[in-house]
Amino acid sequence: MKNLIVSGASRGIGRAIALHFASEGWNVAFCSRNINNLLALEKELEGIRPEGKYLAYVCDVSNQKEVKEFAQEAVKFLGDIDILVNNAGIFLPGTVHEMEEETFTTLMRTNVTSAFTLTKAIVGGMKERKKGHIFNMSSIAGLMAYPNGGAYNVTKHALTGYSKTLRDELKTFGVRVSTIYPGATLTDSWAQANLPEERLMRPEDIAKSIYDIYGLSDRTVVEDIVLRPQLGDL
Repeated sequence: MKNLIVSGASRGIGRAIALHFASEGWNVAFCSRNINNLLALEKELEGIRPEGKYLAYVCDVSNQKEVKEFAQEAVKFLGDIDILVNNAGIFLPGTVHEMEEETFTTLMRTNVTSAFTLTKAIVGGMKERKKGHIFNMSSIAGLMAYPNGGAYNVTKHALTGYSKTLRDELKTFGVRVSTIYPGATLTDSWAQANLPEERLMRPEDIAKSIYDIYGLSDRTVVEDIVLRPQLGDL
């Protein structure tokens, strides 16, 4: 049985990843700040595959101590980790040159430092086994700056750089690293945009992409995957 850890998984893309992998027979440890969303997802996973192992863990990923505790409990509960998906992230609009320092710091801790902390806590086991796959959820904003994206643009560019560096460092250990760059996706972040659903990607498509990429042989890694709505960026 294979084991997955995914952060920020109580809704949106993270939730879709947990559901897709559970349907394929995986055990899943996932975290979020919202206990009600976590418990609802846990119930869904148990409905998909009652014999599976699922750890729903309350964690504020902007707090490094909580991230380390989540990693420790996930490994204790699941055992060896096959895939880590650093998915947690927040978007706060604004211009970076006018943004409050506290807002900038919160975005950096949530979108970048959380991935660094969780990866560092998990990657040792992957290196020992010479096997494992880390997916970092960047964004189209990690490739180009968007108006009013402010510190979000900065953090996603930083996560892109972190992911590329990690890929280079871990390639000789047999650990694969992939960066995902989703465009506009039908999640809560776009819920108030008043757009037709067909103008947005389905989060399930992001989840399936990650599952399919992992399924390639150990001799092959997809370093970057860009996913956009068929009609283009918004």
